[in-house]
Amino acid sequence: MPKGKRVVKQPSFWKKEWPSVNDLVVGTVARVERHGAYVSLDEYSGKEGLIHISEISSSWIRNIRRFVREKQKVVARVLRVNIHKGHIDLSLRRVSQQDKKEKIQFWKRTQKAEILLKMAAEEFSKLGEAKTIEDAYNEFGVIFEKKFKSVFSGFEEIKAKGESALKNLKISEEWLPVILKLAKTQVESPLVKVAGMLELRSYDSDGVEKIKDALVKALEIPTEPNTEIDIFLDGTP
Repeated sequence: MPKGKRVVKQPSFWKKEWPSVNDLVVGTVARVERHGAYVSLDEYSGKEGLIHISEISSSWIRNIRRFVREKQKVVARVLRVNIHKGHIDLSLRRVSQQDKKEKIQFWKRTQKAEILLKMAAEEFSKLGEAKTIEDAYNEFGVIFEKKFKSVFSGFEEIKAKGESALKNLKISEEWLPVILKLAKTQVESPLVKVAGMLELRSYDSDGVEKIKDALVKALEIPTEPNTEIDIFLDGTP
């Protein structure tokens, strides 16, 4: 490698040109024919793959359109790739519901991460020095992946903990206000639900009213920002 040449590491979520066998891919059904469905692969610049009718479902298929339809978003498993012929064979029946759920979640978070890196580069460029999405990834995205497992997880952590989440990370101070601003304005805090059953009893003659008053007062207790409390009655008092 020539001395002094800069090595630009491509974002890990930027897919290579072709998928590999056994990869899970997200795609949109482009057209449905008697022998199978053709899928445009969203992560591979619209490259097209074929799901043969035998790989659509493990059950007998009388009408293929009962299982797939045009413009439907699908998660498929890669069976074969022939780069020379441009063929990609896919399967739906080899994808579990858990596989599908995890892949869609990963895909959505990947898209959000790419948008945030692009916005970070644009915000930084407004300060005077032009930056690209590649610069944003190489200068702090890689660090996020090492520390928080993914770029988007890094932004979520900063959203939750603020500047303290960036402590001891070797990120240029020039990036910090940009990162903090985007985490605050562009990232939603993940919703966490905590539920439980509470049994209340009163043997007083006005016990029902006392229990109601106690629950109303509980709802009036100050909570943390963005916190909601709901109380539901399970059964007749």
